[in-house]
Amino acid sequence: MERLGTGIGWRPEIADAVERMPGIDWVEAVAENICPGHLPESLVRLRERGVTVVPHGVSLGLGGAERPDAGRLAALAERVEALGSPLVTEHIAFVRAGGSLTASPRLEAGHLLPVPRTRDALDVLCENVRIAQDALPVPLAVENIAALIAWPGEEMTEGQFLYELADRTGVRLLIDVANLHTNHVNRGEDPAKALAELPLEAIAYVHVAGGFERDGVWHDSHAHPVPQPVLDVLTDLASRVSPPGVLLERDENFPEPAELERELGSIRGALEKGAAERAATAEGVSRETTAPVPENSPASEHLAELAPARQRLALAQAALLSALVAGTPVPEGFDRVRLGVQARALAGKRADVVAKVAPELPVILGDGYRRAFLAYSHGHPMTDGYRRDALDFAGHLLTEGRLEDARVRAELREWWLERSGPKPRSRRPGVRLARATRRVLLRR
Repeated sequence: MERLGTGIGWRPEIADAVERMPGIDWVEAVAENICPGHLPESLVRLRERGVTVVPHGVSLGLGGAERPDAGRLAALAERVEALGSPLVTEHIAFVRAGGSLTASPRLEAGHLLPVPRTRDALDVLCENVRIAQDALPVPLAVENIAALIAWPGEEMTEGQFLYELADRTGVRLLIDVANLHTNHVNRGEDPAKALAELPLEAIAYVHVAGGFERDGVWHDSHAHPVPQPVLDVLTDLASRVSPPGVLLERDENFPEPAELERELGSIRGALEKGAAERAATAEGVSRETTAPVPENSPASEHLAELAPARQRLALAQAALLSALVAGTPVPEGFDRVRLGVQARALAGKRADVVAKVAPELPVILGDGYRRAFLAYSHGHPMTDGYRRDALDFAGHLLTEGRLEDARVRAELREWWLERSGPKPRSRRPGVRLARATRRVLLRR
Protein backbone atom coordinates (compact mmCIF):
# COMPACT_ATOMS: atom_id res chain seq x y z
CA MET A 1 0.00 0.00 0.00
CA GLU A 2 1.46 3.34 -1.06
CA ARG A 3 2.31 5.72 1.78
CA LEU A 4 0.65 9.06 1.11
CA GLY A 5 1.44 10.96 4.31
CA THR A 6 -0.48 14.06 5.43
CA GLY A 7 -2.76 15.83 2.99
CA ILE A 8 -5.54 18.36 2.59
CA GLY A 9 -8.55 18.60 0.33
CA TRP A 10 -7.71 20.89 -2.59
CA ARG A 11 -10.42 23.46 -3.28
CA PRO A 12 -10.18 26.50 -5.60
CA GLU A 13 -10.92 28.85 -2.70
CA ILE A 14 -7.79 27.77 -0.81
CA ALA A 15 -5.59 26.76 -3.75
CA ASP A 16 -2.96 29.44 -3.11
CA ALA A 17 -2.83 28.65 0.60
CA VAL A 18 -2.43 24.92 -0.07
CA GLU A 19 0.52 25.57 -2.39
CA ARG A 20 2.29 27.54 0.37
CA MET A 21 1.35 25.22 3.22
CA PRO A 22 4.30 23.35 4.78
CA GLY A 23 4.23 19.60 5.27
CA ILE A 24 1.59 18.79 2.61
CA ASP A 25 2.49 15.46 1.01
CA TRP A 26 -0.63 15.06 -1.14
CA VAL A 27 -3.99 16.59 -1.99
CA GLU A 28 -7.40 15.29 -2.96
CA ALA A 29 -9.61 17.02 -5.55
CA VAL A 30 -13.31 16.48 -6.24
CA ALA A 31 -13.26 14.60 -9.53
CA GLU A 32 -16.41 16.19 -10.95
CA ASN A 33 -14.90 19.67 -10.53
CA ILE A 34 -11.83 18.85 -12.65
CA CYS A 35 -11.69 19.14 -16.44
CA PRO A 36 -8.96 16.76 -17.71
CA GLY A 37 -8.03 19.00 -20.63
CA HIS A 38 -7.86 22.18 -18.55
CA LEU A 39 -6.41 21.31 -15.17
CA PRO A 40 -6.27 24.18 -12.67
CA GLU A 41 -2.82 25.76 -12.75
CA SER A 42 -2.48 25.22 -9.01
CA LEU A 43 -2.87 21.45 -9.39
CA VAL A 44 -0.42 21.46 -12.28
CA ARG A 45 2.18 23.23 -10.13
CA LEU A 46 1.60 20.82 -7.25
CA ARG A 47 2.04 17.86 -9.57
CA GLU A 48 5.28 19.34 -10.93
CA ARG A 49 6.57 19.57 -7.35
CA GLY A 50 5.86 15.87 -6.87
CA VAL A 51 2.71 16.30 -4.76
CA THR A 52 0.32 13.39 -5.32
CA VAL A 53 -3.21 14.34 -6.43
CA VAL A 54 -6.06 11.88 -5.83
CA PRO A 55 -9.43 12.37 -7.59
CA HIS A 56 -12.39 11.88 -5.25
CA GLY A 57 -15.70 11.08 -6.98
CA VAL A 58 -19.09 12.03 -5.58
CA SER A 59 -21.62 11.12 -8.29
CA LEU A 60 -21.02 7.51 -9.32
CA GLY A 61 -23.60 6.04 -6.91
CA LEU A 62 -21.94 2.65 -6.43
CA GLY A 63 -24.52 1.78 -3.77
CA GLY A 64 -27.42 2.38 -6.15
CA ALA A 65 -29.52 -0.39 -7.67
CA GLU A 66 -28.35 0.18 -11.25
CA ARG A 67 -24.98 -0.76 -12.67
CA PRO A 68 -22.46 2.08 -12.71
CA ASP A 69 -22.84 4.36 -15.70
CA ALA A 70 -20.14 3.68 -18.30
CA GLY A 71 -19.84 7.37 -19.17
CA ARG A 72 -19.26 8.38 -15.57
CA LEU A 73 -16.65 5.65 -15.17
CA ALA A 74 -14.87 6.77 -18.33
CA ALA A 75 -14.87 10.37 -17.10
CA LEU A 76 -13.40 9.27 -13.76
CA ALA A 77 -10.70 7.28 -15.57
CA GLU A 78 -9.81 10.35 -17.67
CA ARG A 79 -9.24 12.38 -14.51
CA VAL A 80 -7.03 9.65 -13.08
CA GLU A 81 -4.89 9.68 -16.20
CA ALA A 82 -4.73 13.48 -16.39
CA LEU A 83 -3.58 13.74 -12.76
CA GLY A 84 -1.23 10.76 -12.81
CA SER A 85 -2.94 9.45 -9.67
CA PRO A 86 -1.96 6.21 -7.93
CA LEU A 87 -5.59 5.49 -6.91
CA VAL A 88 -9.10 6.89 -7.16
CA THR A 89 -11.86 7.08 -4.55
CA GLU A 90 -15.66 7.09 -4.39
CA HIS A 91 -18.42 6.53 -1.82
CA ILE A 92 -20.54 3.68 -0.54
CA ALA A 93 -23.78 5.51 -1.23
CA PHE A 94 -26.65 5.96 -3.63
CA VAL A 95 -27.27 9.35 -5.19
CA ARG A 96 -30.19 8.69 -7.56
CA ALA A 97 -33.13 6.31 -7.81
CA GLY A 98 -36.14 5.51 -9.96
CA GLY A 99 -35.92 4.90 -13.67
CA SER A 100 -36.35 1.69 -15.63
CA LEU A 101 -36.02 -0.70 -12.69
CA THR A 102 -39.01 0.89 -10.97
CA ALA A 103 -40.96 2.27 -13.95
CA SER A 104 -40.94 5.64 -12.18
CA PRO A 105 -39.33 9.02 -12.85
CA ARG A 106 -35.61 9.21 -12.14
CA LEU A 107 -34.78 11.32 -9.10
CA GLU A 108 -31.47 12.86 -8.06
CA ALA A 109 -30.59 13.34 -4.40
CA GLY A 110 -27.76 15.82 -4.92
CA HIS A 111 -26.27 14.16 -1.85
CA LEU A 112 -24.74 10.91 -0.65
CA LEU A 113 -27.42 8.69 0.91
CA PRO A 114 -26.80 5.50 2.93
CA VAL A 115 -27.39 2.04 1.50
CA PRO A 116 -29.17 -0.52 3.69
CA ARG A 117 -26.79 -2.99 5.31
CA THR A 118 -28.61 -5.98 3.89
CA ARG A 119 -27.61 -8.99 1.77
CA ASP A 120 -29.37 -7.57 -1.28
CA ALA A 121 -27.57 -4.23 -1.00
CA LEU A 122 -24.21 -5.90 -0.35
CA ASP A 123 -24.55 -8.24 -3.33
CA VAL A 124 -25.43 -5.35 -5.64
CA LEU A 125 -22.66 -3.14 -4.23
CA CYS A 126 -20.05 -5.88 -4.69
CA GLU A 127 -20.96 -6.33 -8.35
CA ASN A 128 -21.00 -2.56 -8.92
CA VAL A 129 -17.57 -2.22 -7.33
CA ARG A 130 -16.19 -5.00 -9.55
CA ILE A 131 -17.58 -3.25 -12.64
CA ALA A 132 -15.91 -0.01 -11.53
CA GLN A 133 -12.62 -1.76 -10.77
CA ASP A 134 -12.54 -3.27 -14.25
CA ALA A 135 -13.15 0.15 -15.84
CA LEU A 136 -10.60 2.15 -13.85
CA PRO A 137 -6.84 2.20 -14.56
CA VAL A 138 -5.77 2.33 -10.90
CA PRO A 139 -6.98 0.77 -7.63
CA LEU A 140 -10.32 1.97 -6.26
CA ALA A 141 -10.99 2.86 -2.63
CA VAL A 142 -14.51 3.44 -1.29
CA GLU A 143 -15.58 5.63 1.62
CA ASN A 144 -18.01 5.03 4.46
CA ILE A 145 -20.51 7.89 4.62
CA ALA A 146 -22.26 9.82 7.38
CA ALA A 147 -26.00 9.34 7.79
CA LEU A 148 -28.87 11.12 9.52
CA ILE A 149 -31.19 8.18 8.96
CA ALA A 150 -31.05 4.42 9.44
CA TRP A 151 -32.70 1.78 7.29
CA PRO A 152 -35.10 -0.61 9.06
CA GLY A 153 -34.29 -4.30 9.02
CA GLU A 154 -30.52 -4.02 8.61
CA GLU A 155 -28.69 -7.35 8.81
CA MET A 156 -25.10 -6.24 9.50
CA THR A 157 -23.14 -3.66 11.40
CA GLU A 158 -21.13 -1.12 9.43
CA GLY A 159 -17.90 -2.94 10.25
CA GLN A 160 -19.27 -6.30 9.09
CA PHE A 161 -20.64 -4.73 5.90
CA LEU A 162 -17.29 -3.12 5.04
CA TYR A 163 -15.38 -6.29 5.96
CA GLU A 164 -17.42 -8.40 3.55
CA LEU A 165 -17.21 -5.78 0.82
CA ALA A 166 -13.42 -5.71 1.01
CA ASP A 167 -13.17 -9.48 1.37
CA ARG A 168 -15.35 -10.23 -1.67
CA THR A 169 -13.99 -7.57 -4.03
CA GLY A 170 -10.49 -6.69 -2.84
CA VAL A 171 -11.49 -3.02 -2.89
CA ARG A 172 -9.57 -0.66 -0.63
CA LEU A 173 -11.27 1.41 2.04
CA LEU A 174 -11.24 5.13 2.64
CA ILE A 175 -12.22 5.41 6.30
CA ASP A 176 -13.75 8.74 7.33
CA VAL A 177 -13.41 8.99 11.10
CA ALA A 178 -15.69 12.06 11.14
CA ASN A 179 -18.40 9.91 9.57
CA LEU A 180 -17.90 7.26 12.24
CA HIS A 181 -18.44 9.98 14.84
CA THR A 182 -21.51 11.24 12.98
CA ASN A 183 -23.05 7.77 12.99
CA HIS A 184 -22.24 7.47 16.68
CA VAL A 185 -24.26 10.61 17.50
CA ASN A 186 -27.06 10.05 15.00
CA ARG A 187 -27.43 6.28 15.10
CA GLY A 188 -25.85 5.22 18.37
CA GLU A 189 -23.12 3.19 16.65
CA ASP A 190 -19.87 2.71 18.57
CA PRO A 191 -16.85 3.88 16.51
CA ALA A 192 -14.54 1.56 18.45
CA LYS A 193 -16.70 -1.44 17.55
CA ALA A 194 -16.70 -0.43 13.90
CA LEU A 195 -12.91 -0.09 13.91
CA ALA A 196 -12.53 -3.47 15.62
CA GLU A 197 -14.57 -5.12 12.84
CA LEU A 198 -12.79 -3.47 9.90
CA PRO A 199 -10.14 -5.16 7.74
CA LEU A 200 -7.55 -2.54 8.68
CA GLU A 201 -5.05 -3.87 6.17
CA ALA A 202 -7.43 -2.70 3.40
CA ILE A 203 -7.32 0.97 4.42
CA ALA A 204 -6.01 3.23 1.65
CA TYR A 205 -6.25 6.44 3.67
CA VAL A 206 -8.33 8.34 6.21
CA HIS A 207 -10.55 11.43 6.08
CA VAL A 208 -10.86 13.89 8.98
CA ALA A 209 -13.45 16.69 8.96
CA GLY A 210 -15.55 18.93 11.17
CA GLY A 211 -19.25 19.39 11.74
CA PHE A 212 -21.74 20.62 14.31
CA GLU A 213 -24.53 19.30 16.52
CA ARG A 214 -28.03 20.78 16.53
CA ASP A 215 -30.98 19.38 18.48
CA GLY A 216 -29.21 16.08 19.07
CA VAL A 217 -28.32 15.60 15.39
CA TRP A 218 -24.74 15.78 14.13
CA HIS A 219 -24.35 17.49 10.76
CA ASP A 220 -21.23 16.50 8.82
CA SER A 221 -20.75 19.99 7.41
CA HIS A 222 -17.09 20.02 6.32
CA ALA A 223 -17.35 23.71 7.20
CA HIS A 224 -16.38 23.71 10.88
CA PRO A 225 -13.23 22.92 12.88
CA VAL A 226 -12.42 19.27 13.62
CA PRO A 227 -13.80 18.55 17.12
CA GLN A 228 -11.98 16.55 19.77
CA PRO A 229 -14.28 13.48 19.54
CA VAL A 230 -13.31 13.06 15.87
CA LEU A 231 -9.63 13.35 16.78
CA ASP A 232 -10.22 10.71 19.47
CA VAL A 233 -11.60 8.29 16.85
CA LEU A 234 -8.51 9.00 14.73
CA THR A 235 -6.28 8.22 17.71
CA ASP A 236 -8.15 4.95 18.25
CA LEU A 237 -7.64 4.00 14.61
CA ALA A 238 -3.94 4.91 14.76
CA SER A 239 -3.57 2.78 17.89
CA ARG A 240 -4.61 -0.22 15.79
CA VAL A 241 -2.81 0.46 12.49
CA SER A 242 -0.58 3.06 10.86
CA PRO A 243 -2.83 4.54 8.16
CA PRO A 244 -1.06 5.06 4.81
CA GLY A 245 -2.43 8.57 4.55
CA VAL A 246 -4.60 11.08 6.43
CA LEU A 247 -6.38 14.04 4.86
CA LEU A 248 -8.15 17.11 6.25
CA GLU A 249 -11.40 17.90 4.41
CA ARG A 250 -12.85 21.41 4.31
CA ASP A 251 -15.45 22.34 1.68
CA GLU A 252 -16.63 25.82 2.68
CA ASN A 253 -16.46 28.52 5.34
CA PHE A 254 -12.70 28.44 4.89
CA PRO A 255 -10.64 29.87 7.76
CA GLU A 256 -7.30 31.62 7.51
CA PRO A 257 -4.42 29.37 6.36
CA ALA A 258 -2.90 29.47 9.84
CA GLU A 259 -6.06 27.88 11.25
CA LEU A 260 -5.94 25.07 8.69
CA GLU A 261 -2.29 24.49 9.59
CA ARG A 262 -3.25 24.27 13.28
CA GLU A 263 -5.88 21.67 12.43
CA LEU A 264 -3.30 19.67 10.50
CA GLY A 265 -1.06 19.89 13.56
CA SER A 266 -3.87 18.50 15.73
CA ILE A 267 -4.34 15.65 13.27
CA ARG A 268 -0.62 14.83 13.40
CA GLY A 269 -0.79 14.94 17.20
CA ALA A 270 -3.70 12.47 17.25
CA LEU A 271 -1.77 10.14 14.95
CA GLU A 272 1.33 10.34 17.15
CA LYS A 273 -0.70 9.60 20.26
CA GLY A 274 -2.26 6.56 18.58
CA ALA A 275 1.13 5.36 17.34
CA ALA A 276 2.51 5.59 20.89
CA GLU A 277 -0.40 3.51 22.19
CA ARG A 278 0.16 0.97 19.43
CA ALA A 279 3.84 0.69 20.28
CA ALA A 280 3.08 0.33 24.00
CA THR A 281 0.81 -2.66 23.37
CA ALA A 282 2.92 -4.28 20.66
CA GLU A 283 4.64 -6.59 23.14
CA GLY A 284 1.42 -7.55 24.88
CA VAL A 285 -1.64 -9.42 23.82
CA SER A 286 -2.50 -8.44 20.27
CA ARG A 287 -5.73 -6.54 19.84
CA GLU A 288 -8.46 -8.05 17.69
CA THR A 289 -8.45 -5.88 14.57
CA THR A 290 -10.85 -7.65 12.27
CA ALA A 291 -14.11 -9.46 12.84
CA PRO A 292 -14.82 -12.87 11.34
CA VAL A 293 -17.15 -12.94 8.39
CA PRO A 294 -20.67 -13.30 9.85
CA GLU A 295 -22.21 -16.76 9.80
CA ASN A 296 -24.25 -17.81 6.78
CA SER A 297 -22.28 -15.35 4.66
CA PRO A 298 -22.19 -15.86 0.90
CA ALA A 299 -18.76 -14.22 0.78
CA SER A 300 -17.22 -17.05 -1.23
CA GLU A 301 -20.34 -17.76 -3.23
CA HIS A 302 -20.68 -16.44 -6.78
CA LEU A 303 -24.10 -14.88 -7.27
CA ALA A 304 -24.79 -15.28 -10.97
CA GLU A 305 -28.19 -13.58 -11.03
CA LEU A 306 -28.69 -10.29 -9.28
CA ALA A 307 -31.70 -8.95 -11.18
CA PRO A 308 -34.22 -9.67 -8.40
CA ALA A 309 -31.95 -8.12 -5.76
CA ARG A 310 -31.40 -5.06 -7.93
CA GLN A 311 -35.13 -4.58 -8.39
CA ARG A 312 -35.89 -4.97 -4.68
CA LEU A 313 -33.16 -2.47 -3.84
CA ALA A 314 -34.36 -0.11 -6.58
CA LEU A 315 -37.90 -0.05 -5.22
CA ALA A 316 -36.70 0.56 -1.66
CA GLN A 317 -34.31 3.35 -2.64
CA ALA A 318 -36.86 5.03 -4.91
CA ALA A 319 -39.45 5.04 -2.13
CA LEU A 320 -36.99 6.60 0.32
CA LEU A 321 -35.66 9.22 -2.08
CA SER A 322 -39.18 10.15 -3.22
CA ALA A 323 -40.17 10.72 0.42
CA LEU A 324 -37.11 12.93 0.90
CA VAL A 325 -37.38 15.10 -2.20
CA ALA A 326 -40.93 14.74 -3.55
CA GLY A 327 -43.04 14.65 -0.38
CA THR A 328 -44.44 11.15 -0.90
CA PRO A 329 -45.38 9.04 2.16
CA VAL A 330 -42.55 7.93 4.45
CA PRO A 331 -41.74 4.24 3.87
CA GLU A 332 -42.63 1.93 6.72
CA GLY A 333 -40.04 1.55 9.46
CA PHE A 334 -38.23 4.88 8.99
CA ASP A 335 -38.04 7.55 11.69
CA ARG A 336 -40.36 10.30 10.41
CA VAL A 337 -38.65 13.03 12.44
CA ARG A 338 -35.19 12.10 11.17
CA LEU A 339 -36.52 11.83 7.64
CA GLY A 340 -37.85 15.37 7.97
CA VAL A 341 -34.46 16.61 9.16
CA GLN A 342 -32.79 14.90 6.20
CA ALA A 343 -35.33 16.31 3.74
CA ARG A 344 -34.75 19.85 4.98
CA ALA A 345 -30.99 19.35 4.85
CA LEU A 346 -31.22 18.13 1.24
CA ALA A 347 -33.35 21.11 0.21
CA GLY A 348 -30.96 23.53 1.92
CA LYS A 349 -27.91 21.96 0.29
CA ARG A 350 -29.65 22.02 -3.07
CA ALA A 351 -30.34 25.75 -2.73
CA ASP A 352 -26.72 26.41 -1.70
CA VAL A 353 -25.21 24.43 -4.58
CA VAL A 354 -27.51 25.98 -7.19
CA ALA A 355 -26.41 29.39 -5.88
CA LYS A 356 -22.77 28.36 -6.48
CA VAL A 357 -23.40 26.83 -9.89
CA ALA A 358 -25.50 29.81 -11.00
CA PRO A 359 -24.28 32.74 -8.85
CA GLU A 360 -26.28 35.20 -10.95
CA LEU A 361 -29.57 33.87 -9.55
CA PRO A 362 -29.09 35.18 -5.97
CA VAL A 363 -27.95 38.50 -7.47
CA ILE A 364 -31.02 38.80 -9.70
CA LEU A 365 -33.50 37.61 -7.07
CA GLY A 366 -31.83 39.24 -4.09
CA ASP A 367 -32.92 38.26 -0.58
CA GLY A 368 -35.87 36.34 -2.02
CA TYR A 369 -33.69 33.73 -3.75
CA ARG A 370 -33.50 31.17 -0.97
CA ARG A 371 -37.16 31.44 0.02
CA ALA A 372 -38.21 31.10 -3.63
CA PHE A 373 -35.93 28.13 -4.25
CA LEU A 374 -37.03 26.22 -1.16
CA ALA A 375 -40.68 26.74 -2.12
CA TYR A 376 -39.89 25.48 -5.62
CA SER A 377 -37.96 22.45 -4.35
CA HIS A 378 -40.92 21.06 -2.38
CA GLY A 379 -42.84 20.17 -5.51
CA HIS A 380 -40.03 19.86 -8.04
CA PRO A 381 -37.45 17.13 -7.32
CA MET A 382 -34.09 17.31 -9.06
CA THR A 383 -34.04 14.95 -12.05
CA ASP A 384 -30.63 15.82 -13.50
CA GLY A 385 -27.59 17.78 -12.26
CA TYR A 386 -27.44 21.13 -10.51
CA ARG A 387 -26.98 23.14 -13.70
CA ARG A 388 -30.20 21.74 -15.12
CA ASP A 389 -31.82 22.39 -11.75
CA ALA A 390 -30.86 26.07 -11.90
CA LEU A 391 -32.39 26.41 -15.37
CA ASP A 392 -35.57 24.59 -14.36
CA PHE A 393 -35.95 26.82 -11.30
CA ALA A 394 -35.59 30.00 -13.35
CA GLY A 395 -37.97 28.67 -15.99
CA HIS A 396 -40.52 27.82 -13.30
CA LEU A 397 -40.43 31.35 -11.88
CA LEU A 398 -40.90 32.81 -15.36
CA THR A 399 -43.76 30.53 -16.44
CA GLU A 400 -45.63 30.75 -13.14
CA GLY A 401 -45.68 34.54 -13.34
CA ARG A 402 -44.75 34.99 -9.68
CA LEU A 403 -42.22 37.73 -10.26
CA GLU A 404 -43.99 41.02 -9.67
CA ASP A 405 -40.94 43.20 -10.25
CA ALA A 406 -40.70 43.78 -14.02
CA ARG A 407 -36.97 44.47 -13.83
CA VAL A 408 -36.28 41.22 -11.99
CA ARG A 409 -38.48 39.28 -14.39
CA ALA A 410 -36.70 40.76 -17.43
CA GLU A 411 -33.20 40.08 -16.02
CA LEU A 412 -34.12 36.52 -15.12
CA ARG A 413 -35.57 35.92 -18.58
CA GLU A 414 -32.39 37.28 -20.16
CA TRP A 415 -30.28 34.98 -17.98
CA TRP A 416 -32.45 31.97 -18.81
CA LEU A 417 -32.35 32.68 -22.56
CA GLU A 418 -28.56 32.95 -22.45
CA ARG A 419 -28.26 29.40 -21.10
CA SER A 420 -31.29 27.32 -22.02
CA GLY A 421 -31.15 27.18 -25.81
CA PRO A 422 -29.82 24.26 -27.87
CA LYS A 423 -26.81 26.37 -28.79
CA PRO A 424 -25.16 29.46 -27.32
CA ARG A 425 -26.71 32.78 -28.26
CA SER A 426 -24.90 34.82 -30.87
CA ARG A 427 -21.44 36.04 -29.91
CA ARG A 428 -21.35 38.68 -32.65
CA PRO A 429 -20.14 41.98 -31.16
CA GLY A 430 -23.20 43.93 -32.26
CA VAL A 431 -25.63 41.42 -30.78
CA ARG A 432 -23.65 41.15 -27.54
CA LEU A 433 -23.55 44.95 -27.22
CA ALA A 434 -27.30 45.17 -27.70
CA ARG A 435 -27.90 42.58 -24.98
CA ALA A 436 -25.48 44.26 -22.58
CA THR A 437 -27.14 47.64 -23.20
CA ARG A 438 -30.51 46.11 -22.50
CA ARG A 439 -29.32 44.65 -19.22
CA VAL A 440 -27.96 48.03 -18.10
CA LEU A 441 -31.22 49.74 -18.97
CA LEU A 442 -33.19 47.08 -17.09
CA ARG A 443 -31.22 47.69 -13.91
CA ARG A 444 -32.06 51.43 -13.91
